[in-house]
Amino acid sequence: MSGCDCAKARAELEEFLHNELRGDDVADIRAHMETCVECSEEHRVGAVLMETVKRACREEAPEALRIQVLARIRAEQSTH
Repeated sequence: MSGCDCAKARAELEEFLHNELRGDDVADIRAHMETCVECSEEHRVGAVLMETVKRACREEAPEALRIQVLARIRAEQSTH
């Protein structure tokens, strides 16, 4: 990136959150966020959202609910 402003930081935020950027780009975004409250806040929101989605994907429905949902799906499928 060779320097970074808000437009560049926000354009690269998704890749930054997923650790998909090269070292120079990462360093540029980190340096920018140290002085930019708005971009730092957007990064924080993105990180919290990512963690929430990861956590939700690990959770499982209670067995009784899972059985009930599968039974309803099978009942619907048998009528079509």
